[in-house]
Amino acid sequence: MDRSTNGLVIGGTTLRSRLFLGTGRYPSPVVMRQALAASGAHVVTFAIRRVNLDGVAEDTVLQHFSDRELVYLPNTSGAADADEAVRIARLARAAGLGDWVKVEISAHPRSLLPDPLETLRATERLAAEGFVVLPYTSDDPMLCKRLEEAGAAAVMPGGSPIGTGLGILNPYNLGWIAEEARVPVIVDAGLGSAADAAQAMELGADGILVNTPVARARDPVAMAEAMRLAIEAGRLSRLAGRIPKKRYATASSEPEGRLFAAAEPRSGNAPAGASRGGAR
Repeated sequence: MDRSTNGLVIGGTTLRSRLFLGTGRYPSPVVMRQALAASGAHVVTFAIRRVNLDGVAEDTVLQHFSDRELVYLPNTSGAADADEAVRIARLARAAGLGDWVKVEISAHPRSLLPDPLETLRATERLAAEGFVVLPYTSDDPMLCKRLEEAGAAAVMPGGSPIGTGLGILNPYNLGWIAEEARVPVIVDAGLGSAADAAQAMELGADGILVNTPVARARDPVAMAEAMRLAIEAGRLSRLAGRIPKKRYATASSEPEGRLFAAAEPRSGNAPAGASRGGAR
């Protein structure tokens, strides 16, 4: 993987965009198509359980993409364990949806946080069967490393729980994951706005997956465009290299060439001519 180029390669496929877009919860199919166009996304994700696998060509979700050149990333949302996730992925491939799969196994119905053990097991099994596996996982650096070792084509740590809009709760971990990963890092879940997407890219992410922050925005089409621009800006900022954070101010101009000599600094905070403890 070459992080210095504009192209993102996953599973041997060069993607036109670093923005992955979800397809659920839009006000209408028309708005979804408009948002997709505004986002420039090359990869779209959808829950396999929402798709009619007996008639993929006529499916009510997929029919809206038939005129576009896209990469499908079906996900195993709703799977309770590795066995179920593997079974769902196999059904999707048999129905003609391709080899890409987002492993999504939630451990708790309220938090929807991924089950680390079942996610790792499913990733190992599906990678061995030739799938391009992108597991949705927590922001645990060691778990991301284990998923990479298990054959994941990319890792997808969440910024915060799905649909919360809380943004990136642990930037330290995401930065660490991006620094250590030898596969692409796609930040998935919990983002709320374009600012969160830019932050994720500045931390070193290779891409972003969003659904709710676009679909449920007041103007989904405008938010889709904002996400696209934020990803471009965040990545460019990352490559440009931010200045180090400092505790004290640093002048942007040098002191040489001043018209007037600088006043001698006074010690403490007391006004000139006044003692700290006595009366004036």
